[in-house]
Amino acid sequence: MSVRKAYNIWAAQYDTNNNKTRDLEAIALRENLISIPFNSCLEIGCGTGKNTEWLITKATEIVAVDLSEEMLKKATIKITSNNVKFIKANINQNWTFVEKPADLICFSLVLEHIENLDAVISKAANSIKKDGIIYIGELHPFKQYSGTKARFETEEGLQTVTCFNHHLSDFTNAAKKYGLDILSINEYFDDDDKKTIPRILTLLLKKSS
Repeated sequence: MSVRKAYNIWAAQYDTNNNKTRDLEAIALRENLISIPFNSCLEIGCGTGKNTEWLITKATEIVAVDLSEEMLKKATIKITSNNVKFIKANINQNWTFVEKPADLICFSLVLEHIENLDAVISKAANSIKKDGIIYIGELHPFKQYSGTKARFETEEGLQTVTCFNHHLSDFTNAAKKYGLDILSINEYFDDDDKKTIPRILTLLLKKSS
């Protein structure tokens, strides 16, 4: 199922259904960014605002972007701050929603839906300030290799969202190609059990000054 169609359907239950990936990535984002100061934030794939709520406690302005209008409707009900601007956009196209470089760019469970990872990392590198930070939180490649994908139940049955596998080297090579230093790479496990396959992969990248 196409990404936009799937998330428009999923929006009605996204905040309430059982979703270990959603919940663990939210924890990962907070742990990675808690000690990093930022004023302006470009949030790619804001969804229903699960991370926007926390980001606005640190940022003075957020541009929150999503492909799904139904997800954005949920987010705008949840978050009424005048310092958050919600925009519907396809990040595979020109990033016309970028008015000025940001201190922080966040990707949360977005890049698995992007076939051309290189092109999107290039756009992000062009949209971040010097010394700015890019956070990436994704379903771990090991989970992808085992067949895990973004999916949800409906009355018609299980719906699977269009996804693409990205290897760790795809992320790191794209970062280096576009002048982004790798600050950290972390893995998050269900119940913090490191004997299992990690669920979430995070990267913190910094634009070289």
